[in-house]
Parts: sequence; structure tokens; C-alpha cells
Amino acid sequence: MQLDSSTVIARAAAIPDTRALRNAFGAFPTGVTVVTALSPEGTPLGVTVNSFASVSLAPPLVLWSQACSSPSHTAFFQARTMVINILSEDQSWLSAKFSRPGDDRFSGIDFTSAACGTPVLAGCAATLVCSVADRYYGGDHTIFLCGVNEYENHHRAPLIFAGGSYLKRND
Repeated sequence: MQLDSSTVIARAAAIPDTRALRNAFGAFPTGVTVVTALSPEGTPLGVTVNSFASVSLAPPLVLWSQACSSPSHTAFFQARTMVINILSEDQSWLSAKFSRPGDDRFSGIDFTSAACGTPVLAGCAATLVCSVADRYYGGDHTIFLCGVNEYENHHRAPLIFAGGSYLKRND
């Protein structure tokens, strides 16, 4: 059965306790990423994201989503390239830094630039340099579908998040 957006919105309105729903979603552990891009003016952008998933190996595709209400949403929506920085387990401080509002999230951060100019954070578990393939409606979020152009696995343990906190591999 295919759902149209009005059916999805009507069903969502029937959920009285969105906090409880968010807690239920939090039962599923996710990795933590910082997605980086450049604004139309060339300013580095970065946002913490745990709504990341691999989609396809052939062609190599990934997706992530961002709240439409995010202050950086318009700039990310306009970006053509992005880097998915998969954080390592010792980078929870980076997750926190890029999840809070701030004028210069890159201040004091060690990073280089991919060939496309997009920031690549140092010390990550892996990095994926991507081109935006498409953008989709996702309720109060935009879903970004990205083609992977380059990648590097740094062979570090990933940062894991579930139930409102970071998990260690032995948890």
C-alpha cells in the first residue's frame, strides 16, 4: 500500500505523545556522523546526524535526513557535495559541538578539505565524500540521497548512540 503525504500527516496527528515515540525510536542504536558541506558563499557547514544509512553498493548510495527547521537547512539543501564523517567512539565531544547552535563550529577543530572543498574531520572512523543525487520530502525533514564518490575507512571503532546516550563497545 502506497501512502500519500496527507495520509502520513493524518496518522502522525493521531500520535498524542511524540516524546514517547522519540523514546521508542531511541531503542534502535545508531552510529553518529557529522555531515559537512559548504554554504553557497563557501563557508564550512557541519551538523550532527544519526539519521544516516547505507542504501546501495552498486551504485554506492547513502542517505541522511535533516530537520527542515534547522538553521542550516537551506544551505545544506543548496549544497552539491557533502562529506559524511562517521565519528569514532572518542569523538562524542565533536557530536556535541556540531549539535549545538554556534557561529563557528569549526573553531578549534582539526580538519582538511576534500578535492571539492568540503571539510573532512580528522580522527573519524570513516569518511565518505559524496555528491547529492536527490532530495526527498520526509515530513518535517528533508531526506538527502547521496552518491559516494570517495571513501576512507580509518579502522576506528564508531561512536554509537541509543536511548539518549552514547554507548561504549562493551555496553
